[in-house]
Amino acid sequence: MTATPPNEDLRSQLETMTTEAFRPELADVDRLPTLDIARLMNSEDATVAGAVTEQLPRIAAAIDAIADRMDRGGRLVYAGAGTAGRLGVLDASECPPTFNTDPSRVVGLIAGGPDALVTSVEGAEDSRELAHADLAGLGLTADDTVVGISASGRTPYAIGAVEYARSRGALTVGLACNRGSALAAAAEHGIEVVVGPEFLTGSTRLKAGTAQKLVLNMLSTITMIRLGKTYGNLMVDVRASNDKLRARSRRIVAQVTGAEDDAIERALAATDGEVKNAILVILAGVDGPTAARLLGESAGHLRAALAKAQTRD
Repeated sequence: MTATPPNEDLRSQLETMTTEAFRPELADVDRLPTLDIARLMNSEDATVAGAVTEQLPRIAAAIDAIADRMDRGGRLVYAGAGTAGRLGVLDASECPPTFNTDPSRVVGLIAGGPDALVTSVEGAEDSRELAHADLAGLGLTADDTVVGISASGRTPYAIGAVEYARSRGALTVGLACNRGSALAAAAEHGIEVVVGPEFLTGSTRLKAGTAQKLVLNMLSTITMIRLGKTYGNLMVDVRASNDKLRARSRRIVAQVTGAEDDAIERALAATDGEVKNAILVILAGVDGPTAARLLGESAGHLRAALAKAQTRD
């Protein structure tokens, strides 16, 4: 009697995934000059944006649903393992300095916890239960969104995160890089960016990782635009936590208002360095507390606050 090979089911699954496919035309790539290898990799990377383009309607639908819940006070939670998890943590960590969000509003979970950011945590990605426990610690509500991220679309941790979130009534998004994935099927909003076989067989930190980064950029950035965190394409909610960001804050106020440096400094001083408030002080001719009140009444949307100020005149 022939013994069943170990992990036979998983091996069979991998055979059906385009991200795991072997490309015989690259079998001798290690013999090529370095510049030729770089050109090949670059040409492969150039196809990723087109793959994302095909999923734009699904991405937009997910963003509108996420923004609706975040507008009600909900959170955006990313959950993934390995590279996918690290990309989620990266995107979440950029939101506070870029959009002045509370760190608890956009959260990145990676299978195995913070240690997994720099080293592999054995077996963590294979546990649905670990995802359940990580999300249970957040106390999910129906206003929250959980985005499961997995290049293969079969990672148990990501699928488990989506399944648990749905059981709690939260919105769910599944981001994968294979068509017909279990992750996309488990989520209300399935996004499958099919980038094809990788330059190095199965190395999904390459094209798949790039695709995931592009989609996560859209999910967070456009959601923040919908929430009034920008004015046009200016980051008017930027948190000025260092010299570069303080200089950027002054530059943004100048770009919107056209005011002189002295006026900008006075406005920023009157508003504790808050860019949106300072813009409102200058353009609406109000004091700092009034600017804060108008923005509060406008859910933080600068355009709406400016319109409200104009009706007061």
